[in-house]
Amino acid sequence: MANHKSSKKRIKQTLTRNTANRYYAKTARNAVRKLRATTDKAEAAAALPKVSAMLDKLAKKNVIHANKAGNLKSKLAKFVNKLQA
Repeated sequence: MANHKSSKKRIKQTLTRNTANRYYAKTARNAVRKLRATTDKAEAAAALPKVSAMLDKLAKKNVIHANKAGNLKSKLAKFVNKLQA
């Protein structure tokens, strides 16, 4: 265990951030799954900007890599465009 005040504080901050990051990452993953399960084009097109924004925010905070966010957004856009109206 840490002996310095600063390292004890750092451990607490890391734990808090880790918990928050896991929550937001899991929420985004569930949103992606829900979008992929959608069969209605209008509903999927409405959800795409929200999911894209979630992924962008995660990439901005370095929770996920920027390239991963870009790849997911690209695949989701292709999926939505391929759906039948």
